[in-house]
Amino acid sequence: MSLTDFSLDAYDYYLPPERIAQQPATPRDHARLLVVDRETARDHWFYELPQLLQPQDLLVLNDTQVIPARLMGHKVGEPGRSVEVFLLEELSDRQWLALVKPGRKLRPGAVIQLGSLQATVQAIDPATRGRVIEFDLPPGDRLWPYLDEVGDIPLPPYIQTPIQDAQQYQTVYAQRPGAVAAPTAGLHFTPDLLSKLAYCGIDHCFITLHVGIGTFRPVEVNDIRQHRLHHEWIEVSAATVAKIKAVQRAGGRIIAVGTTVIRSLETAAQSGELQPFRGKSDLYIYSGYQPKIVEGFITNFHLPRSSLMMLVSAFIGRDRLLQLYDYAIAQAYRFYSFGDAMLILPTAWQSSA
Repeated sequence: MSLTDFSLDAYDYYLPPERIAQQPATPRDHARLLVVDRETARDHWFYELPQLLQPQDLLVLNDTQVIPARLMGHKVGEPGRSVEVFLLEELSDRQWLALVKPGRKLRPGAVIQLGSLQATVQAIDPATRGRVIEFDLPPGDRLWPYLDEVGDIPLPPYIQTPIQDAQQYQTVYAQRPGAVAAPTAGLHFTPDLLSKLAYCGIDHCFITLHVGIGTFRPVEVNDIRQHRLHHEWIEVSAATVAKIKAVQRAGGRIIAVGTTVIRSLETAAQSGELQPFRGKSDLYIYSGYQPKIVEGFITNFHLPRSSLMMLVSAFIGRDRLLQLYDYAIAQAYRFYSFGDAMLILPTAWQSSA
């Protein structure tokens, strides 16, 4: 590790636009999988995962569900001016934190018509540059039941091709609504693949991390140590903790599916021992971090200069990460949310730690 590892520019790379996946693989588990070991990187397919892991390994999955967080409407009194509201977090039964466009036109007191709903801007949130908005709802109602009617599933801006079905941007095991972006490493799993993994003695369990604004906020400081992540809501249940500890006692390995799972497990182990956790976390993992629980992981290929690249580099090193990205680009791997994945085996980073 050197001072270069803390430089934002050191996490940059060029990605040809045609390498950005616009549609998921069909079937999902037919995405490519770059398997990274101590000295090698091998080309596989995601559906080969049961043969690439070991019996007694435990996959930890994020069961969050993406909500219809993007709402379109107009400012009351200006019907010709469209407004976009991107929900981030429920603050109370009627109040939500949201990003809005155009922000300069939506100051406190502005009223927005969003389909059959009206909402009033209450305040500006300095931490996110978003707005606290209050929805005009019948007494006792919450916004959730209305979202399917007035909202759409948000897609990252680099996906320009409309998807055929909103479920394409949900994992097959999504069950706890609250995210504004999918935990994309999990998009490759199918029910059949999970069954095959179980047949091979590879079990799974769940955590919940509701992906929030941190996914969209770029790192904007030259020294990455000065970056701060926005809090995201996490739950690591007592049942998950018990299962992980049982697998560890039996000699199995803990394989995190995605960076959200890494952050959740490492948050729950900040005391030095994995414990149940329910609350918000802003744990930021970058070069020099010593993992406490995660032994291997699956991850997609991430945007340049992103905190997600910095997290992965904390395990395998920045130089090797960039080498793997160069290889993946040369071999026409598909990048970002609908793209291909890497399986980082435990020896890939433990040997060089």
